[in-house]
Amino acid sequence: MTALHPLDEAAAFLDRIRGARVLCVGDAMLDCTVEGGVERVSPEAPIPVLRMESERAVLGGAANVVANLASLGAAAELVAVVGTDREGETLERLLAEQAIPNLVRDPARPTIVKTRYVAGNQQLLRVDRERAGRLAASVLAELVERATASLEAADAIILSDYGKGAIDPALAMPLIQAARRLGKPVLVDPKGRDYARYGGATVVTPNRSELATAAGRDLADDDAVAAAAEHLRATIPVDWLLTTLGGAGMLLAGVEGRTRIPGVRREVYDVVGAGDTVLATMAALVAAGCKVPSAAWLANLAGSVVVGRRGTATVSDSDLRVALAEQRGTQHESKILGLDAAVRLVGDARARGRRIGFTNGCFDILHPGHVSLIAQARLRCDMLVVGLNSDASVRRLKGPERPVNDERARAHVLAALSGVDAVVVFDEDTPVELIRALRPDLLVKGADYSEDQVVGGADVRSWGGEIYLADLVPGRSTTATIARIGKAS
Repeated sequence: MTALHPLDEAAAFLDRIRGARVLCVGDAMLDCTVEGGVERVSPEAPIPVLRMESERAVLGGAANVVANLASLGAAAELVAVVGTDREGETLERLLAEQAIPNLVRDPARPTIVKTRYVAGNQQLLRVDRERAGRLAASVLAELVERATASLEAADAIILSDYGKGAIDPALAMPLIQAARRLGKPVLVDPKGRDYARYGGATVVTPNRSELATAAGRDLADDDAVAAAAEHLRATIPVDWLLTTLGGAGMLLAGVEGRTRIPGVRREVYDVVGAGDTVLATMAALVAAGCKVPSAAWLANLAGSVVVGRRGTATVSDSDLRVALAEQRGTQHESKILGLDAAVRLVGDARARGRRIGFTNGCFDILHPGHVSLIAQARLRCDMLVVGLNSDASVRRLKGPERPVNDERARAHVLAALSGVDAVVVFDEDTPVELIRALRPDLLVKGADYSEDQVVGGADVRSWGGEIYLADLVPGRSTTATIARIGKAS
């Protein structure tokens, strides 16, 4: 009998996550992004002037861990400290939409806020508002009390330590000990040099830099990482030490030996929050009964998905299923959806705060102009759905000799593009009914259209959506390509 690959073992637990309860304790914060365009340098100083176009706030730090848990379908609770300020109220409101907020108010410390200023894909500046350091004794005592009270109902516990004061030794050590007595796994995202506070944890997940800091040495290669991990695991001690290595994957050292988990090759847009996604995925799977080594493989895959998205983002179970299909070589089929399945997919993504993009066309012979259009669209949304004219629709629009490639072939080629999340074939002459069913936040067409010519544009604007006209690649069109083929033959 052939043994299952660890990814397949972990995948079997995805359906069980929905019933799992995970308690997260740690440093909560707001991640704010101010986006705009830079067109000039300030006359006052040699700095760019950002013309602000949008501003948004999402859950960050330990709160982002909980957002990832909720996105995966787990029942999550966050015990954390926030200020008695407007930002704390915003964090609580955002949290309540996804998980159970159990927040201690501290009037002496502002809610932690990280604000990133971004032009295009370039981060210009980050401003942090925080007051780190030990919590007041009364605040820490209340935090310990609330975390301990929530311990028994949880299937797994996360300590999300961003070094801001919540994961004090006076909280971490007794909480881990209590969890072990109850047989509850504890997963820790660590900070600093002293890992003794995490002693007795099930899994500790430093990145390479954090491991180097804790080990007090440079980690030039995999052998150095492995030696430091084994030494630290035995010294703390913990059952497993999972070192994340960015695009190079992970190294898991533990009670059952050492496993090198290879990286998953993807285009990286943003690494913000990737560690939170890895930790949340591990915890959700372990809470559902998955073994740590198998959970680590799927967590590695989840981290590779989230770095392909802009800003602080989350990963859902449907995202993981698609990523698993990619690893198995069946991803193209999984992206080609009927209308009902597409509506469910988009609804699930929208419920998690994802920005939905839509574009459409015949895509008869894929060329650089199409690829550019897809890339420009995907950069401006979290999920891109492509509406594809059926063969009958193309014949009505282009004539009896078209399409050159049938709809199944065209759908598979589109689905093979990493920027495409779903392909939906429609039989009408225009995609307006499909657009009304999906209600995208972003509608993308080429710049050879004007906004008032874009089919469905009025509908998208009516529910507050945006129209974007993508730059064209000069001299590239299907008609021109077919004409050149005709001349060449």
